[in-house]
Amino acid sequence: MRILGIDPGLQITGFGVVDVDGQQLTYVASGTIKTAHLEKKDLPGRLKVLFDGVREVVERYQPDCASIEIVFVNANPQATLLLGQARGACITALVSANLSVAEYSALRLKKSIAGYGKAGKAEMQQMVMRLLKLPSLPGKDAADALGLAITHAHAGKAHALVTAALNKS
Repeated sequence: MRILGIDPGLQITGFGVVDVDGQQLTYVASGTIKTAHLEKKDLPGRLKVLFDGVREVVERYQPDCASIEIVFVNANPQATLLLGQARGACITALVSANLSVAEYSALRLKKSIAGYGKAGKAEMQQMVMRLLKLPSLPGKDAADALGLAITHAHAGKAHALVTAALNKS
C-alpha cells in the first residue's frame, strides 16, 4: 500500500510518500509545495497553488490513501482560519482524486513517531530519518508529512474500524 502524508500550511505544505508492506516501510518521495512566490494577500491564488500541487503529487506517485494533520487552534484566530483554508484546499485535492483521507492530530503524530506528544521539529526529523533509513534529515515540513504517512501505516486499520463504527451510528 502506498500512503501520502500531507502537512498543510499556507506558505509551505509538506508531502511525504511511503510504501507499506506488512511492517516494512519504504521511503518513496517527499518535498514541499510553496506559495511564497505569490503575494500574501492573494489567498485564492495561494489555495490554487496548494490544490494543484497536491493533485500533481497524487498523479505522480499514485497513492492508495492519504493522511493529513488536523488543524490546531492557536492564539491567533486569523492564522488558524488561514491554515484551515490551506488544509481544506489540500483535502479537496485528495478527495477529488478519489483518495480516502485519514486525519491525525499533531499530538497523535508526535506520539506515534517520537514517542511523546511534545517532540520538537528536530526530534521528528531524526526519528523519521531513522524509521525510513534515510541518508540525511528530511526538511521539517516533509518530515512531518512522512510522519503522517508512517502514523497512518501503523494506525490505519484501527482508524478505519473506528470510522466505520461511527458512520453506522
